[in-house]
Amino acid sequence: MARIAGVDLPRNKAVYYGLQSIFGIGPKRATEIIEKTGLDPRKKISDLSDEEVAQLRNVIDADYQVEGDLRRDIYSNIRRLMEIGCYRGTRHKRGLPTRGQRTRSNARTRKGKAKTVAGKKKAKK
Repeated sequence: MARIAGVDLPRNKAVYYGLQSIFGIGPKRATEIIEKTGLDPRKKISDLSDEEVAQLRNVIDADYQVEGDLRRDIYSNIRRLMEIGCYRGTRHKRGLPTRGQRTRSNARTRKGKAKTVAGKKKAKK
């Protein structure tokens, strides 16, 4: 079983796609890592030898910030923004979009499920 950065890589996937199951590694970084190690990107993770897994692990540990360290770093950056009270920090506090998206309609991913607010009743003639 290939375990890198605290993540069990899926056995039946190719190395290129399996590496992307690690938080902080996407298509570009997976390609870079494969080039550094000299592995075949189409090779299945279950077919990797222990030396090849160790090689992948060493490259990732040495050159990339992934999983827990990356999550901690991202969270500390967000917390810093909230503490200094900048616009982006206040948007994070309120649970609203931080990058200029409209909120009158949409933004449901950030705002959560719609809460119905009673409108004004129309007066009868």
